[in-house]
Amino acid sequence: MGYELQAVVAGDEVLRIASREVPGSRVVPLGQGLSLMPMTDEVFDAVTDGSDGRGLGFWRLPGGFDMLLAQWSTAGPIAYVEAEYFGGVGEQRAAVWADGALALGPLDEPTKKLFSRAVSPISQALRRLGARRSLGEDEFQAVGLGRHRSNEDWISSAG
Repeated sequence: MGYELQAVVAGDEVLRIASREVPGSRVVPLGQGLSLMPMTDEVFDAVTDGSDGRGLGFWRLPGGFDMLLAQWSTAGPIAYVEAEYFGGVGEQRAAVWADGALALGPLDEPTKKLFSRAVSPISQALRRLGARRSLGEDEFQAVGLGRHRSNEDWISSAG
C-alpha cells in the first residue's frame, strides 16, 4: 500500500490562525501540540500566485506559497512537507520557515533510496518544530503522521 502526503505542519495555534486566511483549508491535530493542513486542490488554488512553485524542488508547492509560509512563520515555525512511498521505497521533501525566513532546507531524499526515518527530511523538520521522539520511534511516528496514508484520509479524519 502507498503513502502520500503534501501538507503544512506547525503548532496547532499557529496553523489554526494562519489557515483562517485560506478558503477550504482543514486543520487536523497531530501529537505533541502540532497540527497538519493537507494541500488540497482548493487550498492550492487559494494560495498560489500563479507562478511555478518548483524553485524549492517540491512537487506540489504552490507558486508564491513560500512567501506566505515565511509570513506565517513570524508567529512560530512552520513546515511544508511532502512524501510519497510505495512498497517501502519513495521520497520525502521538507522545509521549515521561522521568524519570517527559510530556516531549514529544503531537504530531500531521492527516490528508490532507503534511509533511516530518524534522519529523514520530515523527521528533521518535525524536530525543528519541537517534536520529540521516544526510544524505538522517530518524530514522524511520534506525532502520528503514520495514522493516515493520504491527504484524503487526513481530511476525512478532520470531520
